[in-house]
Amino acid sequence: METTNRLTQQLQFILEIDKLKHILRQTLLTDSSRRENSAEHSWHIAIMAMILGEYAPPGTDKERAMKMLLIHDLVEIDAGDTFCYDIQANLNKAEREIEAANRIFGLLPNDLEQELREIWEEFELQSTPTAKFAAALDRIQPFLHNGQTKGGTWRLHNISCEQVMKRMAPVALGTPELWNVIEQMINDFAEAGYLKG
Repeated sequence: METTNRLTQQLQFILEIDKLKHILRQTLLTDSSRRENSAEHSWHIAIMAMILGEYAPPGTDKERAMKMLLIHDLVEIDAGDTFCYDIQANLNKAEREIEAANRIFGLLPNDLEQELREIWEEFELQSTPTAKFAAALDRIQPFLHNGQTKGGTWRLHNISCEQVMKRMAPVALGTPELWNVIEQMINDFAEAGYLKG
């Protein structure tokens, strides 16, 4: 009976997280055909952790970073995706996401709820090399998309070079080896007119 209840909870969670596929982000796909959804974003950055793992800072647990990136946006099922440059919407983002984490992770058996919650909280706090690396990748992926789409969402929302530089700052801590490359790309994108002067 206990095993059946555990499996029921696990399957309920698996079905619930399918809703992440319906959460649209501001980021366009690289061919500009449509906006990506949060599930696609999570998959993409988890693969990035595997491919770019050699640029992670010392002490990074790459497998844990992949787990972090796969679950970090599950809270958006309830809280929605908050556009990073929307100051007003970001004011209560943390509260909305904590409430969402309570409900969504609470669908799982206690041990799994605790494991996923701890991984999610570690990402949110960004206090470990693993979380800093994961957060850097979370910034780099939409940045690359905006470059590929010649300013995509930046142009749509009139985003400045200064705003992008501030947004990308965690890359310097999360993957210092890549920071110079990202900084140069920001300058290149600004020169190309993808960002507001």
